Amino acid sequence: MHLLGLAATAATYLLLPGATADPLPFERIQLHERDIASLGKASSLLSFGDAPVADPATSHRRAPPTGCKVFPGDKKWPADKAWSNFNNTLNGALIKTVPLAAPCYAGPNYDANRCSYVTANWANSSLHEMDPASVMTGLYQGHTCQIPSNPDDTCTLGGLPSYVVNATTVKQVQLAVNFARNADIRLIVRNTGHDFSGKSGGAGSLSIWTHNLNAIEYVPRFEDQKQGYSGPAFRGGSGVIGRDLFKAAGDKGLLVIGGEGQDVGILGGYLQNGGHSPMSSVYGLAADQVLSISLVTADGRFLTASSTENTDLFWALRGGGASTWGVVTSVTVRAHPSMPISTAQFIFTAKSSAAFWLGVRSYWERFIPYADAGTYSYFMIIPGAPAPTFIMLGFWAPNMTTTETTALLTPWLDDLSALDISVKPAYATYPTTYPALIATWPQEAVQDNAIIGSRLFPRSAWEAPNSETFNKTWEAWSTTNNLLISFNIRAPNALGVDNAVLPAWRETVLHTMQGSGFAPNADDATKRAVRQALTVSMANWKAATPGAGAYIGESDAEEVGWQESFFGKNYDRLLKIKNKYDRDGVFWAKQAVGSECMAVQSNGPIPDENGKLCRVK
Repeated sequence: MHLLGLAATAATYLLLPGATADPLPFERIQLHERDIASLGKASSLLSFGDAPVADPATSHRRAPPTGCKVFPGDKKWPADKAWSNFNNTLNGALIKTVPLAAPCYAGPNYDANRCSYVTANWANSSLHEMDPASVMTGLYQGHTCQIPSNPDDTCTLGGLPSYVVNATTVKQVQLAVNFARNADIRLIVRNTGHDFSGKSGGAGSLSIWTHNLNAIEYVPRFEDQKQGYSGPAFRGGSGVIGRDLFKAAGDKGLLVIGGEGQDVGILGGYLQNGGHSPMSSVYGLAADQVLSISLVTADGRFLTASSTENTDLFWALRGGGASTWGVVTSVTVRAHPSMPISTAQFIFTAKSSAAFWLGVRSYWERFIPYADAGTYSYFMIIPGAPAPTFIMLGFWAPNMTTTETTALLTPWLDDLSALDISVKPAYATYPTTYPALIATWPQEAVQDNAIIGSRLFPRSAWEAPNSETFNKTWEAWSTTNNLLISFNIRAPNALGVDNAVLPAWRETVLHTMQGSGFAPNADDATKRAVRQALTVSMANWKAATPGAGAYIGESDAEEVGWQESFFGKNYDRLLKIKNKYDRDGVFWAKQAVGSECMAVQSNGPIPDENGKLCRVK
């Protein structure tokens, strides 16, 4: 469905030096002062806000107008008539949220056929992607409307938004931002719902669904003299998902930098968080590729951030975190020549835990030469007895043949054989990047009853094999007893850009997550114990990697010292920019820049998004 729409709307044009990209078709429909003036009494909820402050260094964040954001049931919650009027100004784009699993519960939404379909596909991320409100981390929604074992159970919104704006124009985005700000309602921005920390939802909120802002245009020559770039580019809406942009680039003999998750939005939060990619060891992170960004800011106005316009915001948007700066509507990114890709995939275990970890250590010792060769590997270690299981989801080797990839892996595989560990790699070679992406990487999983933490392990730990630092790092990583999801990766600043990417990314050779779960019916004490155990294990990782950091896009929702972990030395500068463009905290997300002043009132063993958003006293 998406590909047909893209084929119908794709355009080709040339950008000359100093030119600014024309708005995408949906961006040409904008809100103007005259539109607001024509609304009469309704204009008070839809008017533009104050302009950004001139000097953020001398300004301070203004306190929220009330102690908490206005919540359903509060006296100030907009009346049904106000919501109806708002919907009219949106041309019917306002959706009153109905949980995805509601057809499985007794009541007005019950639908046996729909329930069967939802139940069969609940673990499929595409099901949640196409819903206007569903999130792929049900834990942070509060599990208030999951697939039921008893249809007479209750189904409530929990951490889902109260209303969703199905945005198809910039004007609708502007109206939604203005309405939420003027009504003092929590505002959420969501594309596909892929978020490990619950940022795609929030109780009592108005959500802007960007999924249908999905046009793509090809730019044969984009020239940005300040960034020193002259070459092909793609401009796409913030609702574009990975596989669609990969296909558009592949059709031109090009590649764009995106994640291995094909159904993840590629031009929204993924990019704003930094965005690692199978091509990162060659070209760096997704944030490094950006040439311009168009967005609606907290005052409701539409602007462009680039190397020559709103340059402070341009810097912050590229790595400074999502749900913070505004609603991105489109992004222009560099494109690179496609190249052949060689891959390997395999699984192994061992007869003993000792042999297994010796085999994994042989791999660990090769992280620097593998990453320096331009490869990227995505692997998992699943706890088990008598030994864990290692799954190489993809050893990705750009511009290599199968012979070259085999030669690179053989010394490690020989070590495994010497440990009596049997491995039978499946090798494949692809002439270009696009078919390799589609064939290699699995669909993103729906995360439910699990919590994760992550860390970027620095290259310095590997530079002296068998040193105290090396052994301490290995011990901290290999003794967690949790599920390990890891990436051997480099993320150099290969393009020489200046952005807000966490500096620790430039020094890493391992981005790794650990996860711990519990049964769906686990009691609060069990959940608290799991949470505490993960906190302790993460503390061990931090102690072994002082001064490193963590990737905010795949991280612990309860990260201790998140400002340092996610943003490092950039945090103070980012906070000043936040105070310039959003002093009132219109855009708020947990662990986002400037989020310290407010918190969700959650009383569960695992903090969720089910309560009011209130000022921290």
